[in-house]
Amino acid sequence: MHPVITVTELAALPKSVPAGAALLDVRWQLGGPPGRPAYEAGHLPGAHYVDLDTELAGPPGAEGRHPLPDLAVFTAAMRRAGVGPDREVVVYDGGLGWGAARAWWLLRWAGHERVRVLDGGLAAWTAAGLPLATDVPADEEGEFTAAPGALGVLTADEAAALARRGVLLDARAAERYRGDTEPIDPVAGHIPGAVNAPTTENVVPETGLLLAADALAERFGKAGATPGTEVGVYCGSGVSGAHEVLALAVAGIPAALYVGSWSEWSAAGRDVATGPQPG
Repeated sequence: MHPVITVTELAALPKSVPAGAALLDVRWQLGGPPGRPAYEAGHLPGAHYVDLDTELAGPPGAEGRHPLPDLAVFTAAMRRAGVGPDREVVVYDGGLGWGAARAWWLLRWAGHERVRVLDGGLAAWTAAGLPLATDVPADEEGEFTAAPGALGVLTADEAAALARRGVLLDARAAERYRGDTEPIDPVAGHIPGAVNAPTTENVVPETGLLLAADALAERFGKAGATPGTEVGVYCGSGVSGAHEVLALAVAGIPAALYVGSWSEWSAAGRDVATGPQPG
């Protein structure tokens, strides 16, 4: 299944359950505000809200700001949203795609293959003149069961090694990669050997839609990430990096995610490189 669905394709899907897709609203912004109030003010009809910070991640700590969630918590959230083994899932957010990509990545990692991200998110839906709802659907009783391991996950040591034998992409902004500034984490810079490929460059700036597959393949190819190359991704805390894994998947390039990312790496006193070169 292609990892992305367009507004036109989603609008054409059956609406009845179980034939209709389970819709997950994953609106989230780094540093807030919470996405729940925006969801309640208007969301895709039938969509369930999923909280990234509490249901798609564990508590912040030594493993980073957004470590893998407790499987029981994640499973309960997915079942409440109607996710089951034979039901397609469509995830969306306010438009950046980061929150939706985190949900997509977790579901794929947990073994659910029928999941897609709405290209352009809520902004694309409303731009197409399609309706929003304010009623909150009742909790469902999905039969989702997690089977972790379907997508690659990197530890800090594995990310460090991959940066030397393959391609490790740093999905953060260029100024954070270079170490010019670090607004969130205790140390500035990047993992030695990593190549910068900011997540923000995966989309068309004017629309928030993902670049076409060939354009993404060209972009990642310039960073050394091509089909057949061992590729890993990290970001600040494993959220925007999930969007990079999504974009790589669209380009036909499998990639593993270092979930702890820079928030784990920088707090552990590991080696750091600065400047525009991998180091």
